[in-house]
Amino acid sequence: MKKILYVVLDGLGDRPVEKLGGKTPTEAANTPYMDELSKSAKAGLLYTVGKGIAPESDIAVISILGYDAEKYYTGRGPIEAAAMKVKLNPGDVAHRCNFATHGEGMSIVDRRVGRDLGDEEAGKLADEINAKVQLTGVSGASFEFKHTVAHRAVLVIRKGGELSGWVTNSDPAYERHGLLGTVREEFAMVVDQVVAMEGHETDQKAIDSAKLANEFIEKSAAVLDASEVNKARVAAGKLAGNLILMRDAGDRLPTMPSIKEVFGVQLGCFAEMPVERGIAIATGMQIVEMPISGDNWAEIYPIWAKAVVPNLGKYDGLYVHIKGPDIPGHDGDGDKKLACIEAIDRHFFGTLLPELELDEVVMAVTADHATPAALKAHSDDPVPLMILGGGITGGEIETYCEKTCAKGSLGEMLGTQLLPKLLELAK
Repeated sequence: MKKILYVVLDGLGDRPVEKLGGKTPTEAANTPYMDELSKSAKAGLLYTVGKGIAPESDIAVISILGYDAEKYYTGRGPIEAAAMKVKLNPGDVAHRCNFATHGEGMSIVDRRVGRDLGDEEAGKLADEINAKVQLTGVSGASFEFKHTVAHRAVLVIRKGGELSGWVTNSDPAYERHGLLGTVREEFAMVVDQVVAMEGHETDQKAIDSAKLANEFIEKSAAVLDASEVNKARVAAGKLAGNLILMRDAGDRLPTMPSIKEVFGVQLGCFAEMPVERGIAIATGMQIVEMPISGDNWAEIYPIWAKAVVPNLGKYDGLYVHIKGPDIPGHDGDGDKKLACIEAIDRHFFGTLLPELELDEVVMAVTADHATPAALKAHSDDPVPLMILGGGITGGEIETYCEKTCAKGSLGEMLGTQLLPKLLELAK
């Protein structure tokens, strides 16, 4: 069986941009290495979760690894808690959190503190919250709040196993359909009250969970407003990280069969963010520790590329999740997204290809979802997909982008179909 190399470029998909001559960032980017790969590839479009669904990253990644997200998903919070080794017992509730900036009352100035909150600053703010906030609205409650990466954090609230994850989000950018989270294209920049979800309005566990979440938001904001860390940021002309936004609660860890149990292969995983690392843990992938790229594309992407071939020798395949393009997409910066795509091509693929024997590998290049810069959010657009190597005959396209991949013989695929397809081709 040939090795599998599964490369996912986070948020790569986009829509035509007038400033780019009606091209998407991927279409407009100068990507000679990906284009060279495309000439040997079969191509198509991937709906990572389903048509008409603008997925959050977690359910998208679960889906493109071949799992039914509705069957196994228990919330973003539990996944990130697992990644950060924060204890989550059944009946505790884990929330994915953002440090954010509030204005008057509970209006939101910025959902990510301008994306310049340093890890050291965020760690100090988290320490202050843990030391100074006490939850008293429900007897016997406690919490653990942990910073993860940049503006991101995870919160676990405990009350002797007597809480429920069936609560809404305070982050207005996301809504829940059952336990699955989806993106709102339009929303008011105001903190939403957390309430028990529809169908759980009379469940005391959900009522208590919502009450504790709202209490945490209010009390943590008071602590953060008074923090010397934030006073120093404001004095330096930066936004204060004085609000915690919460979303995608869950009251238990996902129980999933491993990829090896389902598909018979052991995968290694390169991933930067807690959500992908948590999914790797849940699915039994082996995490390979790699440096976080941030904006240091020229320095970090070659390190990732040089680690691919040695680690392919250790596993049946690798799942490589590169965060880069998603961030400028969320920031509405199409020019930076294009520059990031070019950097991935030059520094990751340009470094990797001379070292890779494509005849011995089945390789996929795709995305987990689209993050159009015009929307500053995930969308339901399909993402480009190419599969090559391992004796696959290409000749369908000459460049890699949404428009060309739409013409490929793979047609439109669902995310759950992709890993089984790669395994079939690798035989």
